Amino acid sequence: MDSKNMLDAARTGNLEVLKFVLEENPSILADLRLISPTESLLHVATKAGQLNFVHELMKLDPEIAEELNKDGFRPLDIAVIMGNLLILKELLKANSKLCRLKGKDQRTALHYAAIKGRVDIIDELLSTCPDSIQDITGHGETFLHLSVKNYQCDAFSMSIKWLERLGMESVVNLGDWDGNTVMHIAVFTKQHAAIELLLNSNRVRETIKVNSTNAKHLTALDILDIVIENSYDVRIREILQAAGAVRAQDALTIRTENSPKTKPIKQLEDPLPSMDWFKYFKFQMQRDSPSDTRNALLVVAALIATVSFQAGVNPPAGILDNTSDKQPSIGSGYPPPGPPPYFIPAGTTLLAGAAGILGSQATAQLFLFANSLGLTASVCIIIYLTGGFPFQRELHISLYSMMFTYGFAISAILEGAKAENKVVAYIVLTIAFILPFAQRWLPRWGRKAWKHWKQKSMHS
Repeated sequence: MDSKNMLDAARTGNLEVLKFVLEENPSILADLRLISPTESLLHVATKAGQLNFVHELMKLDPEIAEELNKDGFRPLDIAVIMGNLLILKELLKANSKLCRLKGKDQRTALHYAAIKGRVDIIDELLSTCPDSIQDITGHGETFLHLSVKNYQCDAFSMSIKWLERLGMESVVNLGDWDGNTVMHIAVFTKQHAAIELLLNSNRVRETIKVNSTNAKHLTALDILDIVIENSYDVRIREILQAAGAVRAQDALTIRTENSPKTKPIKQLEDPLPSMDWFKYFKFQMQRDSPSDTRNALLVVAALIATVSFQAGVNPPAGILDNTSDKQPSIGSGYPPPGPPPYFIPAGTTLLAGAAGILGSQATAQLFLFANSLGLTASVCIIIYLTGGFPFQRELHISLYSMMFTYGFAISAILEGAKAENKVVAYIVLTIAFILPFAQRWLPRWGRKAWKHWKQKSMHS
């Protein structure tokens, strides 16, 4: 009997076929692992919800439950994702260590239960293996992170109860790879219920560090300053501040004021010591608010974009029009057409004139490049700093439309230019438009390509 028939038997729960094949070939399970390494019979039976078939397979070969399929899932993971509590109990009864085995992205069964919000399964898993609370994913996430990220309020509430029951409340202060705790994520996603649960649960409230900072030195209140939009978000601020939440710069000030004062070793002779004002006014992550910094950058970027756009549409006299084919007229500042070249006496007059023309053209191209680069860079800053803002799509449309308008205005100015000068101008304009975006995205794409190639070479 081929593997397809055995897989069909697992899918339909046909135990008679399984027993018949085992009588003919007792090593059929080992053979199937060699024939179909991508998925075992237990994976198929678990997906189909065939409890009796799962029970029989676990009696025959308990280690089959530890195998991963081609997508990185174990049968226990599939039972959790499908929400099949009976199969989960059957698997754990035969092999309780399955709870902490990690699969895809270093996730355990508890992580999948948190993602899917399986309250009954979370209860069963933590009853069987309470130590799995401490397991983290490949991104440093606990099951609390995953339940909040996936808006599973009931699962999060059950998880908090288990933390208090097991005396492991400190798990709420664990940060992921970006340093974000559960509170950071709850504030960023504006989940009022999760925030109130963290701050109202007796033992968790006493343990949680509401002013802990992430990898970007942001507290939960700093993040709220970035994402705040309406009156409902003001309520989150009130809840956090009632719990003693402050911004990162304020927390630093409080720590500095509360630190013990020490007497100076030596009295300074100068009552007004010199200060490095450049360093004093320089941006400091621990002192300056990200919200205030972002607003200042937006103002500066908008001002640069306005000035650059105006300078490009209305360039200074004698800049871009030097590339045109128009003949100089009397009174235009250029000398009238002179005699043929063979009447010009020997000297440097002709060479000087040629150098002046070439210099004016280079000046025009440099002006076009620098001005267009400043406009594009300022637009990039506005795009990056307004990420996550409301009406972001409309904002992007208006910014890109402004750049197109700028390009058409430059094209109109160059209408009478020589063909070769127009080509150079368009090349310069294109480079200036692409360069600010490329210098940020090309390294990122390069790293992704290198990582993909490296993984592909390892698998091959």
